[in-house]
Amino acid sequence: MNGPDTQLIMAAIVGVALSVGLIVKARFHPFIGLLCGAFAVGLLAGLPAADTAKAVQKGAGDILGGTGLVVALGLALGAMLQLSDGAAGLARSALRLCSPARAPWASLLVGLVIGLPLFFETGLVLLLPIVASAAAALPVLAGNVDAARLRLMLSAVTGLSVVHALVPPHPGPLLAVDALNADLGLTIVYGLIVALPTAIVAGPLLARFTTRGIVLGEPAMATPPIEVPAPSNRRALVAVLLPVALIAAGQIESLLPAAIAPRFGWLSVASNPVLALLVACLAALPLLFGRAALRPPIQAAIWRETMLPAGAILLAIGAGGALKQVLVTVGLSDLLVRAAAGTSLSPLVLAWGIAVCIRLATGSATVATITAAGVMPAVVSATGVSPEWTVLAIGAGSVFFSHVNDPGFWLVKSYLGTDTPGTFRTWSVLETVISVMGLMLVMLASQLF
Repeated sequence: MNGPDTQLIMAAIVGVALSVGLIVKARFHPFIGLLCGAFAVGLLAGLPAADTAKAVQKGAGDILGGTGLVVALGLALGAMLQLSDGAAGLARSALRLCSPARAPWASLLVGLVIGLPLFFETGLVLLLPIVASAAAALPVLAGNVDAARLRLMLSAVTGLSVVHALVPPHPGPLLAVDALNADLGLTIVYGLIVALPTAIVAGPLLARFTTRGIVLGEPAMATPPIEVPAPSNRRALVAVLLPVALIAAGQIESLLPAAIAPRFGWLSVASNPVLALLVACLAALPLLFGRAALRPPIQAAIWRETMLPAGAILLAIGAGGALKQVLVTVGLSDLLVRAAAGTSLSPLVLAWGIAVCIRLATGSATVATITAAGVMPAVVSATGVSPEWTVLAIGAGSVFFSHVNDPGFWLVKSYLGTDTPGTFRTWSVLETVISVMGLMLVMLASQLF
């Protein structure tokens, strides 16, 4: 590496370390800490102040324009489920079907299924309000209240994260499947072979150790119900599954014969996560509140409980997107790809390592997947390595060690009710285990199939 490359790496290290220090040690709000880190990276890397500011604005705008709308609408739907007691009703019904010891396993299964057609953030804002309500019912059933609650919620986010990384038709792995011309059917089969044992270890088993001694605060959606008749479980379930069904319906057009597929093109529009969640929110009002939905006190309570957590969450997510964009703008992703290209590692380890480096630098699993998949086709062609296993190696690397420049870090922190050190100890460790174990299983299984 030459002098500018070294300067770039040091700028990234100092900027990320500054963000971590301001948030963890100085107790700054993540919004301020991440913005300080973003500007530090740009200026130390030699990017003019004006260009750094533009990158900050672009990064925040991009992430809030997509993920931000999903988060806000998901918070609204979650608030409705909480205020109507619909989420708690579903949770109580689910708890009656399994013992407290088995609840994390049921939570993991729900996360795996719900997460398949959804981006991680979408699944998170839909699923965790329900899981949080189930977790709140555990004190009477378990001695260690916070640990029992956290095990339940961590199992759910494990299911969401594993399919986010490893199992098409989730949008993340599909990006790599297309870039590497991998066989979609084989990738799904191989992905399940890797994902299921990874989810078991990183979810309920790991949570037994990482949750010890952690004290939970109030999660983002800790809201008491209001005085309205509780909806039936059937109505609450429709409200929860409607956006999932709309998003999954977008896959139908691609499965139909070419002659009739254009007639169902509207399904692709309805499957947009923002539109699907908006439709779900509008439908949830009569489903969950009946005729009381339009009463001023009901409307005021819904939007108050939506906007209060939305402010802190969206600011932190936007600042995380700003830091990510500055790191991309100064060229760190390109540098890491060039540095990894000359190694003699196994192609699968190389693919995983490139994704890991870009994930750590940018905080984005999607950026890591797109970049790593973009530089691997020539390596796949030259070495003859399976493109399907390469897709999964990239997916595993893309979720390595979520930290402060990952908007998902702050979203998970808000929903779990952990502090920042506790989020590192639980969520960041969980993601790292998924990444490392995913690679190990990819390396092993690629020798057997």
